[in-house]
Amino acid sequence: MTVTVTRTFDILDKCVQEFPREDALGGKKDGNWYTFSTEEYYKKSHQFALGLLALGLVKGDKVATVTTNRPEWNFADMGMAMTGVVHVPLYPTIGEDEYKFILEHSESKMLIAGDAKLFEKLHPIVKRLPQVKDIYTFEEVEGAKNYEEILALGESKRNELEANLNKIKSSIVPEDLATLIYTSGTTGIPKGVMLSQKNLVSNFVAHAKMHHLGKDHRVISFLPLCHVYERSVNYHFQYKGMGVYYVGNLSQIVAAIKEIKPHMFNSVPRLLEKVYDGFVAKGKELSGIKKSLYFWALRLTRHFEYNKNYGSVLKMKIKLADKLIYSKWRAALGNNIVYVVSGGAALQPRIARVLGMAGMYNLEGYGLTETSPVIAVNNPATGEMKIGTVGPVLEGFEVKIAADGEILCKGPGVMMGYYKAPELTAEVIDENGWFHTGDIGVFEDGKYLKITDRKKEIFKLSGGKYIAPQMIENKLKTSNLIEQVMVIGANEKFASALISPNFPLLHDWCAEHKIHFENNEELIKIPEVVEKIQKEVQIINKTLGSHEQINRIRLVCEEWTPASGELSPTLKLRRNVVAVKYQHLINDIYSAGRN
Repeated sequence: MTVTVTRTFDILDKCVQEFPREDALGGKKDGNWYTFSTEEYYKKSHQFALGLLALGLVKGDKVATVTTNRPEWNFADMGMAMTGVVHVPLYPTIGEDEYKFILEHSESKMLIAGDAKLFEKLHPIVKRLPQVKDIYTFEEVEGAKNYEEILALGESKRNELEANLNKIKSSIVPEDLATLIYTSGTTGIPKGVMLSQKNLVSNFVAHAKMHHLGKDHRVISFLPLCHVYERSVNYHFQYKGMGVYYVGNLSQIVAAIKEIKPHMFNSVPRLLEKVYDGFVAKGKELSGIKKSLYFWALRLTRHFEYNKNYGSVLKMKIKLADKLIYSKWRAALGNNIVYVVSGGAALQPRIARVLGMAGMYNLEGYGLTETSPVIAVNNPATGEMKIGTVGPVLEGFEVKIAADGEILCKGPGVMMGYYKAPELTAEVIDENGWFHTGDIGVFEDGKYLKITDRKKEIFKLSGGKYIAPQMIENKLKTSNLIEQVMVIGANEKFASALISPNFPLLHDWCAEHKIHFENNEELIKIPEVVEKIQKEVQIINKTLGSHEQINRIRLVCEEWTPASGELSPTLKLRRNVVAVKYQHLINDIYSAGRN
């Protein structure tokens, strides 16, 4: 019997009846993998739900979680969903002020932290918030209540509360609020995005139709589950009966890929760029004919397009390159990868071509927290795929491009609104129900959506010409030596760029050219280094309009990361933070330009 899913927790019934497996969920502890069967997943989620009821929580109450990825997160998530408790998942990397604001604003009554480090960080905050009644942990932490206590309490009250739980489950309708997700944003105070059961379910059911993988396949999950992108795909994987293995530490991804040998995973461009850099670095380690063959095979990937019929000579070359080189790339990623989903920012087309030529198709998509999240995605099931675009519009969504180029959409994934902020909701959802994404885009070939920039980030030079910084930044990052970049120049005569170089590759280049330095601060001041980066920029300048070209650059000695604040948790550039941090360099660029 096929189970119809209209609420997230219906996935449990679907998996038990249609896709029972011993490794429904997996995690790693003390260097060893452990798994939960479909039956255990079902049982523990219901125990958690009963435990919430026994603790006095009722439909509409809020419970926050702060943790790295782990299978147990799902027990809490599903337990909350079936009791009507609203899940408020938070990043484990945000600051104390943000935690305090969100816990207060959401009126969370309980908090579950991942480990000892997070407990120590959050416990003092919780003590200052009277509405947060209790804090639990997923891992065993001395002096802290463990989430297992909720499971045990639920089991002990099963006879007393099971009928009530079943009644509550039956009462939950698709229109009910399921989660509050606070957008980290790049500026301003976090906004609580209200997503209903219908918002979440309509989205993952639609994008789960994109591929043929299912009960015979495994995936790894390493992007934060507190972000709607990974969460939605997490539901999607489970809905299709796939085994999901969770990686809580990004440094463990390579090991996890080799051990689990997944058929698919969800990523962001920055991590795929690291994969690409790894392929390039591998080639540089070779010498002679092997090195020549390696880079010949790498150059050959520029011919890759989806649904393309190659000529007989090119086919023969690809077959040879596959045997010699591409097969090794597949092996490095576990030898099973069929699809890699990419979102959160624009992916360099060359990376999609490299993965695609090696038989690992990249499914680039686009969406926002406010749209649950997917609006468009490249779709192998229908053969609608085009490199450099985010694919066709997802089933159920309607998209149009406004006169100023902004992407507007309607559909079942559009949020209920911002929590306690009807005025902010009215700013983004107009009277006709269109959600204003804030992104600028176009349709290619009449159906493939292409994102060109953020509406708020486009600026005007003093001569009146507009600059779309994201487009230029994406082009500049095609240089192996440029890790991160921010294009500047609002109200100035010309555009410039602050550049954080790819330091490992730059160090290699310096070694090759016998350039000596003590540290990165010294490195970025060496004339040959500045000249080398400048040449990389000049190559890109040739592809830009005259007013878009980068006139001046300044190198910075720091790597930009979420921990240091220049990037958001989803690796988006925080322009205001970067501008403040490097105001002295910006002043230097434009004072020199005005002389």
